[in-house]
Amino acid sequence: MQEKDDSVKHFLDLVQKSRRGKLKIYIGMSAGVGKTYRMLQESHALLRNGIDVCIGYVETHKRAETEALVGGLPTIPRKNIFYRGKEIEEMDLQGILNRHPEIVIVDELAHTNAEGSKNGKRWQDVFDILEAGISVISAVNIQHLESINEEIEHITGISVTERIPDKILEIADEIVNIDLTADELVTRLKEGKIYDQSKIARALENFFQSDKILQLRELALKEVVHQVERKIQTEIPKSIKLRPERFLACISSNAETAGVVIRKTARLASYYHSPWIVLYIQSDSESLERIKLDKQRHLINHFKLATELGAEVIKVKSNQITQSIINMATEKEITTICIGKPHLNIFQVIMRTAIFNQLLRNLAEKEIDLVILS
Repeated sequence: MQEKDDSVKHFLDLVQKSRRGKLKIYIGMSAGVGKTYRMLQESHALLRNGIDVCIGYVETHKRAETEALVGGLPTIPRKNIFYRGKEIEEMDLQGILNRHPEIVIVDELAHTNAEGSKNGKRWQDVFDILEAGISVISAVNIQHLESINEEIEHITGISVTERIPDKILEIADEIVNIDLTADELVTRLKEGKIYDQSKIARALENFFQSDKILQLRELALKEVVHQVERKIQTEIPKSIKLRPERFLACISSNAETAGVVIRKTARLASYYHSPWIVLYIQSDSESLERIKLDKQRHLINHFKLATELGAEVIKVKSNQITQSIINMATEKEITTICIGKPHLNIFQVIMRTAIFNQLLRNLAEKEIDLVILS
């Protein structure tokens, strides 16, 4: 009976999940790159295609280009909250839920709601809207991401108090980076397209400096790449996924061969901008009691060299050499295994060496390339 109840609950969870709204987030390195502008452009395109889209909350910052795009779009009126004798306008969450459009535009994802609101933060409002089956298009600057808060403060010298948890990017169905060069962004600022004239000089002295903009731009690009890679890993079946190159360099205590394998694999990995691993399998014949001190010293130096060149170094104790290599290649999704040139003629090795023979057979089955480095 319990098993049946669990099965029903699982099915209902799936149904509920399918009814959840979709989330699209425009992310950028700073204010003024054009996130809100792009959201509004998209809203007009959706409206022309017969989609029921509404503005839930948009902050134009009095930018003429942005304000021009608000016209003609259905808008859910903001609600007024009285706090400490002041009237504050906030997004009307309940109004959105009652109106229930197909898609709602919600700007300033990291915004802190006024006291008396249902939720403390706007990203929590977005969760409620998604759960109601309404899709959301939203926008946020990279400096509001919780996990890089300290890094942002180090770059900009500004403590960002309004932040969003990383999980909201993880649940997003689509993330779009709005990118500009540092020069383009500074030009927009000087032309008065970001702030009014009274704020431009101060902005140029503080936040809008090329070195800061470049670092923020790099963070934004990296975050989007990270989220795309995560989606590829979780959502695309391995059978149809384009595998990124990953190299596995296999070394032994042979000083001359190990150095060559490490350096040449490092160059291959650098060429493909790929992660790579150096694997050392310590069999009984290579135990510390059996190999000479000079070989041990060379081995330690090779581990150090590999680390300096950007490799992950893995040491395994095993007498099953081939199986250990194959297991590691499978676990780490390796595409290319690199080994040193055997001391014997290659055909003699294939004919006489059981380990090499076994390795070739296994690799043929797994679509892993083998590179022999001279």
